[in-house]
Amino acid sequence: MSETDFRRTLVTAALPYANGQIHLGHLAGAYLPADFYVRYLRLRGWPVLFICGTDEYGVPITLTAEKLGISPKELVDRNHQSIEDSFAGLGIEFDNFSQTSREVHRETAAAFFRDLHAHDRLVQKTTQQFYSPSQQRFLADRYIEGTCPKCQSEGARGDQCENCGSSLDPTELIDPHDALKGEPLELRETTHWYIPLGEWQERLEAFIASHPEWKENVKQYCRSWFNDGLGDRAVTRDIAWGVPVPLDDHEGKVLYVWFDAPVGYISATREWAIDQEDPEAWRVWWQDETTRLIHFIGKDNVVFHTLMFPAMLMAHSEPFVLPDNVPANEFLNLEGQKLSTSRGFAVWLPDYLERFEPDPLRYVIARGLPETRDMNFTWEGFQARNDNELGNNFGNLINRVFTFVHKYFDGLVPEWTEDQLEDIDHAVLAEVAELRERWASHMDRFEVKAAMECAFAAGQAGNRYFDESAPFRTRKTDMVRCGVSLAVALQVLRQVCLMLAPICPFGMTRLWSWLGMETPLFFGGWEEGLRDIEAGRPLGQPEILYPRLEPELIEAEVARLRELLEPGDG
Repeated sequence: MSETDFRRTLVTAALPYANGQIHLGHLAGAYLPADFYVRYLRLRGWPVLFICGTDEYGVPITLTAEKLGISPKELVDRNHQSIEDSFAGLGIEFDNFSQTSREVHRETAAAFFRDLHAHDRLVQKTTQQFYSPSQQRFLADRYIEGTCPKCQSEGARGDQCENCGSSLDPTELIDPHDALKGEPLELRETTHWYIPLGEWQERLEAFIASHPEWKENVKQYCRSWFNDGLGDRAVTRDIAWGVPVPLDDHEGKVLYVWFDAPVGYISATREWAIDQEDPEAWRVWWQDETTRLIHFIGKDNVVFHTLMFPAMLMAHSEPFVLPDNVPANEFLNLEGQKLSTSRGFAVWLPDYLERFEPDPLRYVIARGLPETRDMNFTWEGFQARNDNELGNNFGNLINRVFTFVHKYFDGLVPEWTEDQLEDIDHAVLAEVAELRERWASHMDRFEVKAAMECAFAAGQAGNRYFDESAPFRTRKTDMVRCGVSLAVALQVLRQVCLMLAPICPFGMTRLWSWLGMETPLFFGGWEEGLRDIEAGRPLGQPEILYPRLEPELIEAEVARLRELLEPGDG
């Protein structure tokens, strides 16, 4: 995008469910891509608000809390804090990280439901659903098991058969029973409110068609739902833990998690506005048509953010901005296997942060993001990227340039002028400038992997220039020429720093300070970074930013995962 057509941007990342920790799959799907983009916008000095929070209602939370002997609120508060700490440790910086169990969300979600109800956007239906007599409650789809009516596979869930992939309704199952306790269930009548998505299909199709720039995988998910026809979807359910339905005579009924969770983006923005002592400030981010709304999610959340939440926003009596883009990512596999939270086969963020620095993981995931297809993370690949790219490419360039300037020019940017530049200098500056512009264009389009190819090439260009301009030789014969080549190398380093900043914020913030820059990096540092570096500017004393990883560390991680794989797992 050009600077003239840039608008304020509201960025959301899918609300993590507060029933466990964050692992690499979560990071690659939503949270790191969102943070990369937000940091890019902050680097450019463009207005952006980054919103997230934990999704805290639903049956899984109550079941886990029951097992632990604590209340659901105690469980979600504990997990919320742990998740927030892990995100902070990895450098993912939200403007607000809220909770759906907070009062501001309960009020916001309830008000949203009341608006749709008052304007006849909802329909009421009585249906039969499975009820557990022993637990005295209706069960959610995923906690009902039986035999699949389509492939005859046992153990099919009430929402999907894992064997054949068919979407199911619990009432279709053969011999349905409680998935956790194996007890028989009975059908009972219950009355709920539904949003008639079919009434919004034509408008939703037009909305999706107006965004040809969206990822093909996202558009394909939408087309498949349109082809099947959108039906009525329940927005209330019979459980105790959730946002109470704000109507009389609805005791024991709450808003469905799929309905209240995306409203969490709005409530978290309202909470941010209250903290800013401007309670109505949320409206400019949600109701001003010049705002861009970007949802970062994994592919399993596409339908909720491209169809269901937009339908809710369309149905509301007040105007709301609709998503400008939903750059969903595919899945990340681990050592050639699907991640499995039930087996613990994952790299959990708290465990990673106990043993490694954050930048290498951010970098390695950026280089292998599952943007259009599933990708694979291996510890061997992690080590190779850290040692060969962060260390040998970027780190080597930083160390070579700074070492020479400190040793032969007292740690000050050498004297140089434009008329002293030779063809080799002009060539590298033009090459890196072109790479930087391509990098920015890719970042604008959420193409992080392609952007990182540009950043890596810029590092290679800097190292090649250092070798060819040879300050290690000219220091003996021509100190003026030596100084000019080092000043050019420093100019290249500033561009490399800009391109790596959203991906490796910890190391690049340090490099930015060593370069003596005055503007904070993520508060519009782009403009200062593009200016010519001034002669005589004092430079900081650098340290090794990205040391090589000991093989024993990597071997221990591989062994830890291998122990989780039982014989026969494939």
